[in-house]
Amino acid sequence: MSGVQSTASDVDVDLGRLFSSLARNWLRILTATLTVTALAFVLAWTATPHYNAETRILIETRESVFTRPQGSSENERPVLDEEGVTSQVEVISSTDILKQVAKELDLANLPEFDPALNMSLVGRLMVIVGLKSDPAEVPPEERVLKAMREKLVVYRVENSRVIVIEFSSEEPKLAAAVPNAVADAYLAVSRDAKLQSNSAATDWLEPEIAHLSRRVKEAEARVAEFRSQSDLLVGQNNSVLATQQLSELSTELSRVRASRGAAEATAQAVRIALESGGSLEAFPEVLSSSLIQRLRERQVQLQADIADLSTTLLDNHPRIRALRSQLADLDRQIRQEAENVLKGLSAEAKTAQAREQQLVADLNTLKAESSRAGEEEVELRALEREAAAQRELLESYLTRYREASSRRDGNYLPADARVFSRAIAPSEPYFPKILPIVIASFVASLMVMAVITLLQELFSGRAMRPASGARFAPVEEVAMPVPAEPAVAVAEHVEPQSVVGDFEPEPEPEPQPVTGLGEIDIAGAAEKLIAGGATRALFISPEGDEAAATAVLVAREVADAGLRVLLLDLTASGAASRPMLDSGRFPGITNLLASEAQFTDVIHADHYSDCHIIPVGTADPVHAMRAADRLPIILESLTTAYDVVIVECGPADAASIGRLVAEGTEILVSVLSPADEVLAARDDLEAGGYGSPTLVTPEGSESPMSPVPGRSAA
Repeated sequence: MSGVQSTASDVDVDLGRLFSSLARNWLRILTATLTVTALAFVLAWTATPHYNAETRILIETRESVFTRPQGSSENERPVLDEEGVTSQVEVISSTDILKQVAKELDLANLPEFDPALNMSLVGRLMVIVGLKSDPAEVPPEERVLKAMREKLVVYRVENSRVIVIEFSSEEPKLAAAVPNAVADAYLAVSRDAKLQSNSAATDWLEPEIAHLSRRVKEAEARVAEFRSQSDLLVGQNNSVLATQQLSELSTELSRVRASRGAAEATAQAVRIALESGGSLEAFPEVLSSSLIQRLRERQVQLQADIADLSTTLLDNHPRIRALRSQLADLDRQIRQEAENVLKGLSAEAKTAQAREQQLVADLNTLKAESSRAGEEEVELRALEREAAAQRELLESYLTRYREASSRRDGNYLPADARVFSRAIAPSEPYFPKILPIVIASFVASLMVMAVITLLQELFSGRAMRPASGARFAPVEEVAMPVPAEPAVAVAEHVEPQSVVGDFEPEPEPEPQPVTGLGEIDIAGAAEKLIAGGATRALFISPEGDEAAATAVLVAREVADAGLRVLLLDLTASGAASRPMLDSGRFPGITNLLASEAQFTDVIHADHYSDCHIIPVGTADPVHAMRAADRLPIILESLTTAYDVVIVECGPADAASIGRLVAEGTEILVSVLSPADEVLAARDDLEAGGYGSPTLVTPEGSESPMSPVPGRSAA
């Protein structure tokens, strides 16, 4: 795993060499492309042509204003919304209509619609060996319907009430005949459905009308019977006679009372005038008397004669005195006649009073009769309303029955749809289109062959080149495996290079041992871990805390190569983790062993690289070491999460690292100077059965306490 990642990170894709493989293999690409194109041309040329035709139906109300049933309005028209039109699509493609069309056009006898007819020898052999189901096992009607559904397409034009019926066939005439027949069958089915509904309504109305007729007759009979029993005679204005008479008596009573009042008032005024000696000329009743009128004329004549004689005679003249005596007699006669008029007025008033009393008595009698008649009239009106309601319902049923019956007899019920575009026999097939098929085959096969050629060149490794600044391990130590997937470098991350001919990367020379200090340096140790596929590296520092810097530098070097690396600091002073975290007060392995923290709490990021670090921690070391048996389990968990786990053990011996060693573990010894401690540690490890450890020196590397150029602190 580590070797593959390291190798992928050290190479880029040579785009020039990759695409030049197309030019080198042009003959193969062109040959395959032309072969596929020729095959497509032959298949398209020999394929059976298929023709397509369509019929369009408009869903609309065909009922005119002249034939619409009486009383129906625009609101009672059938719903022609989106759901209604979609429902008609399902009706058109229903099984009943397709069966009718198949029977009408005799499609069952055409091999195109029945695969059981004229089955080829190959098809029969496939049926015998069980590779294909026998179509003869399916009923012929189902076979025809299945073939029709495969060739028939019915859909609604979006945002319209137009339904399109498309059909494809090997015969142009049949391609046009089927959608036309389907449209005609749909119109016939819609018309028959209306006729059936109309007939059902007529059949239902007949007994209802007969029943309603009996109920109307019974209701009117109850009205007549109740009216005769209750003696409710109807007068003018369709009102009860008692109520009408009561109204007339009330009017007469008011008139009589007015006459009586007027007579009494006139008689009283005349009486006062007579008693006081006043003038009677102001009363029309007095002046209307003929005798009084003659007496008044005589009185006027006498007064005129007296006036004439007074001019020549004195007042005591016998002539004048005689005239004045006659004038006094006339006044007395006029007053006497006025008394007679007063008596007549008094008699008239008494007569009016008597008439009033009689009318009041008759009115009281009629009130009682009218009250009784009103109560019975309420019941009569209820019976009349019931009879009227039954009569109106009967009349409406009779009207609808006559309309439905006339439509059924006249066979007039138009379908709510019409065919506005009938299919015609197409002159050109819609399949196969030879030119588009050949062009598409040529382009597709050309692209496929180009992709195959590029992938072959990429998988072969010939299109790889060293990445900028890449280091390669010695040939005898690192074997470049063929990657399972092409590792293509992003173009902007690779500096442009000119490719001349075939470029083969030359490995850098093998790192030479550092004489007097160690076998390899930091870079060599990192490549040893990567190339060897080590999952765990134990660093032993016999020379103390200063030698712990080697583990830090190696961890950063491996992280720079693109691997996930974790450094576990097991030194007593935290010499390995302090340069990476700039502090020694972070929770670490002791906190994890003491169950005071979890993995997410003790894993920290290096401030100067992509490496992760678990420091010593802040827990009590004595308490933490009581759980030292958990350390191998912790290391196993870390190994599954990281590519390489580097453990800085400090000046440890072979016995103390026994629980840290597992499969895939590499043991390294940090060397600052050729001291006796280093040799003693090497001998101790060899004696402990760990073989000869690798001696690593940090000479020539930057100090881990200072940032490495090109890195930024977190």
